[in-house]
Amino acid sequence: MTAPGATASTLAGAAAPPPAGPVVDRSSPVPLWSQVTDDLRRRMAAGEFEEHFPTEAELGRAYGVSRQTVREALRRLSEDGLLVRERGRGTSLAPPQLEQPLHALYSLARSVTDRGWTEHSVVRAQRVEPAGERGALLDLAADAPVLALERLRYADGQPLALDRSWLPADLAPALAHADLSTGSVYDHLAARCGVRVTGGWEVIRPRNPSPDERRLLELPRPEAIFRVERLARAGTRPVEYRISHIRGDRYAFRAEWAGNA
Repeated sequence: MTAPGATASTLAGAAAPPPAGPVVDRSSPVPLWSQVTDDLRRRMAAGEFEEHFPTEAELGRAYGVSRQTVREALRRLSEDGLLVRERGRGTSLAPPQLEQPLHALYSLARSVTDRGWTEHSVVRAQRVEPAGERGALLDLAADAPVLALERLRYADGQPLALDRSWLPADLAPALAHADLSTGSVYDHLAARCGVRVTGGWEVIRPRNPSPDERRLLELPRPEAIFRVERLARAGTRPVEYRISHIRGDRYAFRAEWAGNA
């Protein structure tokens, strides 16, 4: 006896139709991979994959497309910085990216908190040592004392940057034993030493991280980093020379300009 609602194909052993879900329009001139890419982008923006990102096989079944189509869609999303694909670990959402405008003096700590994230630093070094070759940049003799700092900077619990700074020791004596685990060095300089940073220069270069930098920053392979070299001044006096290594997958610099009228 045939069960109510049963069809001949079901009785013959054919697979039941897949559950309702994402669809692609095969009559559209838009390539299937592009349709899948756009729909995944929409679903990611809606927070749909925060707990788990589907496997290639799961996406192929959901969209009714080939694995090659799925791989092309994921490749495009990965190139756009939205996904992280690692051999043996599958695909996951990329950590949110911080975009830093370049038109004015900025602080990484303030940029992080302005985004609504929590920030803190692990202070790896905080000592007084001779300025050495950095003395020339700080208008100091090579044997003049400087405060050397090394901090691993975190945003929402994930490592974002590795900073190494050198400050004239006579300018920032209160920082030699201060708690620098939160906040900006510039804020500490202003509050504890009465020194306010007013300007400076910065040079940004991409490069491949060393094995130690990759480990500390917990970088997925094969991500690059930004090397940011900075000299900060209070008036005309140099007050900090810094080299920062910042994760390229979590940070972007944005320059703005206006055309001539």
